[in-house]
Amino acid sequence: MKKIKNSIYIVLTSMVFLSCNDDFVSTQPLEEVPEDLVWADGALAEAFIFEIYNGFGVGGFFEQQMASLTDEALFTHPGRDINTVTEARTNDANQGYILETYRFDLMYTRIRATNIAIANLLEPQFDDPDLVNQLLGETYFLRAYFYQQLLRQYGAVPIVDFVYQLGSEGYTMERSTFEECVEFIVGDCDSAALLLDGVVRVDGRANEVAALALKARVLTYAASDLYDNATAKSRSSLINGYKTPEYIGYTSGDRTERWQRAKEASKAVVAYTEYQYKLDLAEPETPEDGRENYIAIAMGGGSKVADAEGKNDLILGRFFIDLKDEAGGWVGRDNGPNGYHNWAGNTPTQLLVDDYEMIDGSKFNWGNAVHRTAPYENRDPRLYASILYDGADWKPRTDDVKGRDPYNQIQTGQYEIGDGSGTKRVQHGLDTRNSPIEDWNGSYTGYYYRKFIDSDPAIEDQNTRQSIPWPLLRYTEAVLNYVEACIELGEEAEARLWLNKIRYRVGMPAIEDAGEALKQRYRNERRVELAYEEHRYFDARRWMIAPETLGRKATIIRIEGKLKPGRQVSVYKYDKENYNYSYTVNTIDPGIENRTWNDKMYFTSFHRDEINRNTELEQNPGY
Repeated sequence: MKKIKNSIYIVLTSMVFLSCNDDFVSTQPLEEVPEDLVWADGALAEAFIFEIYNGFGVGGFFEQQMASLTDEALFTHPGRDINTVTEARTNDANQGYILETYRFDLMYTRIRATNIAIANLLEPQFDDPDLVNQLLGETYFLRAYFYQQLLRQYGAVPIVDFVYQLGSEGYTMERSTFEECVEFIVGDCDSAALLLDGVVRVDGRANEVAALALKARVLTYAASDLYDNATAKSRSSLINGYKTPEYIGYTSGDRTERWQRAKEASKAVVAYTEYQYKLDLAEPETPEDGRENYIAIAMGGGSKVADAEGKNDLILGRFFIDLKDEAGGWVGRDNGPNGYHNWAGNTPTQLLVDDYEMIDGSKFNWGNAVHRTAPYENRDPRLYASILYDGADWKPRTDDVKGRDPYNQIQTGQYEIGDGSGTKRVQHGLDTRNSPIEDWNGSYTGYYYRKFIDSDPAIEDQNTRQSIPWPLLRYTEAVLNYVEACIELGEEAEARLWLNKIRYRVGMPAIEDAGEALKQRYRNERRVELAYEEHRYFDARRWMIAPETLGRKATIIRIEGKLKPGRQVSVYKYDKENYNYSYTVNTIDPGIENRTWNDKMYFTSFHRDEINRNTELEQNPGY
């Protein structure tokens, strides 16, 4: 579907008009349809709405992912403005890297399109009430979604629910309050859920569950520390000094009531049992099955190996097909190992790897000798489904490399090779920055991204697109939101019940913590379950833990494999029978990235150009 031009004309892909009269001199574009005709035809109106969906972008599957703005990952390639964010150097002239789907100007372009659609669909000119209601419901959802993207990135923004015209009186507008923005988004979600109730669900299109899940997310955020002004002021002198706190949180009201509201919203989503993919287990899956369950969710919501009832974790996804060469189809190439001719874009940090528990539910600890000598053994199965580490089995190497690695294992260390006589040489792994394959795309951290990458050997990531959907809204996120609200409300038994359902699915044991310990276990569970899904960036901020998490220096691993006496190896393979391995954790060279935190980073600035255009738009704190 091509783009709607200026929200007035819609492009048609195949219309040719031939005439033998004076009509041939008409200046009306032959490949466009005037606005009044669009809204008089159901198919054209639907096409208009389809184009608005392009505001999703490609979800999070850009080469530069938001994970690299957090303690999840390090972006490998310099000069992309990511360091401007991670080093807290942003200002109103240089905001640093902002993913397209969070950009102020692009979201308002989409919001204008939704306002045009809503205005026309409220007074339909075509006779198909069911289609009108469906399109109107989808449009309310889309407007809510775009405003939600702005709210969690910038705090409160001006609410525009009408269509500006040439000659309109006044083009400037103050920011609405944070509470007004929340209520507006919730109202659109409620409208969408009502209109879409009973509509047949189609992959990639909004439905009533998506509307309820978005509402649950917004209300969960709204109840969080950052947006409770009294709490935020007590924890940040910068926020305490901000003169208009109503733009960045609630200045009055009962926070317990906000958590209760968030709980009820999440519970409404949890009630849709058709999305409960393997969440009815009485005990943990085997580690092997737990890993496969998690991979299945990442590869398409659970649909590829759906349970006996066909349940699917994915509520709304951004889908990709080979007919369109979209960035979302290149997630494997963008993030895979350089020894496979990939680009190693967003590489996991040691900070994230360390937060995956041991398989018995205990914490991983470098001070434990057993853990230190075998850091990738007996871990949470989600580690193996999310991250490629030294010695991990992976795809067959490409034809030009397979002779160097017939065993198809990730190599991110350096290893001795010898003939057993005492003569040895050191060989750098094929997936390092000293690789003999490609030495410019290697990981600095010693890890590669595994989640969302298709393991099918037929997918040669550097040459072949893949079609894994980006999870805009997952059922499991709604469950986690429900757990969080229950914890905040003191309903700990209910919180543990649902948290353990998620853990059982991936092969992890039940937790029995209470109080602050339960909250910390929940936060860690959310961290690893939703890794690389754009939640960490916002979670660390709304919990106000960013100084001690996002502000940390990124950590990396250095691995050495030394031959045991008398062992003979001519072609390297990870093998503890032949090698003694050592693992050393370091921080990344500050010349590559020097992370720090400044409280102004809780909210993104409004660009100077936007403030110049709208003189009533007040800047966020610290800029």
